[in-house]
Amino acid sequence: MNLKKRAVESILVAGTLVVMGGAAAEAGSMVVVGAMTVPTETDMDLAANGTAGVVVDLDQMKAEALENVEAITASVQQSDVSRVAAAEDEIAQEPVLSEEELAWQNRLLPDVQEFLYVRAEGDENAAIVGKLYKGAVAEIVEQGDDWCHITSGTVDGYVSNAYCFFGTDAMSYAEDTFDTKAEILTNGLRIRSEASLDASVISSVSSGTSLTVDTDVEAPEGWVAVKYAGTTGYVSAEYVSTELQLGVGITLEEEQAILAKKAEEEAARKAAQVAPSETVQNEAVAVSVDDVTLLAALIQCEAGNECYEGQLAVGAVVMNRVRSGRYPGSVEAVIYQSGQFPPAGKGKVADVIARGPKASCIQAAQEAINGMDNTGGATGFCRASSGRAGVVIGNHVFY
Repeated sequence: MNLKKRAVESILVAGTLVVMGGAAAEAGSMVVVGAMTVPTETDMDLAANGTAGVVVDLDQMKAEALENVEAITASVQQSDVSRVAAAEDEIAQEPVLSEEELAWQNRLLPDVQEFLYVRAEGDENAAIVGKLYKGAVAEIVEQGDDWCHITSGTVDGYVSNAYCFFGTDAMSYAEDTFDTKAEILTNGLRIRSEASLDASVISSVSSGTSLTVDTDVEAPEGWVAVKYAGTTGYVSAEYVSTELQLGVGITLEEEQAILAKKAEEEAARKAAQVAPSETVQNEAVAVSVDDVTLLAALIQCEAGNECYEGQLAVGAVVMNRVRSGRYPGSVEAVIYQSGQFPPAGKGKVADVIARGPKASCIQAAQEAINGMDNTGGATGFCRASSGRAGVVIGNHVFY
């Protein structure tokens, strides 16, 4: 009886070792029983026969353990497969960025009406080293939670994140807000009325000419829609390069230099101009009522928002040409002479006539026809900002 008990205990110990060994043991592996002394064959038989049920139970436990291990392994493998599949789906769903969008991932634009200060450090009390005016693009060196280290032009410093567009948002803002220019790369490039080589030619332009892209029009592949002479034309994309008209940052020193240069140019422009001359009375010209209306309409197109003296000056230029002998001899012929007065050639004068010119323009036209001249005999005029020498009246210089 004691022998049988020891045999059972030894088998139980061996069974415990098998279970602890887990799935590493093969199904046919032998159970090793610890060394013991077997006195007689009868006792041995008794021990074996008496433990048969225990061995069967251990085999069953081992088989179940192996099944559990296999089930767990399969579950883990399936979980891994699911995670990989989920990751692949997530990657597949991410939008593919275009080359232009990728280029903008490291850029920003200021979200301001005028300019954004660039500071020496990421602190609102830090020294100002430059400015990003509206439309100035900057490259991102390092972006923090509140401040961004940027470079733009010769400016290197920090701007507040709160006043900036970043990445694709910056690109969209730029496209919606600023013009895109098309620079002509070849001489004699034809601007056509439609995106076709068979379409009529509006004009030809030379290399270096810059035209504004009409972004409201979706041009077919191989063509670029451009604005020209108040209409939309098309040029071959092969012969132009397009780019958003964006600026770069400037340092405070650069800004001061620009302002100083503008002041010098303005002083030189004023020095080159002469003081307004006195109004003189020339001989009146016989005209029809239609001529008065026609001249008044031109005055309104050219100087309708100017002071009365400016309106009179435009009328005087026309009448000085009529009297000069170097231009056509009538009001109508002078106004409609090719390339002289753009509002006449573009139909704007006719539109004013249809609506009726303003009273001040009619008065200025009548006085100019009657011989009043406050330009000193000028036969031409242009914007005063052009810097041309002459008599400055209102926003024009007369020469």
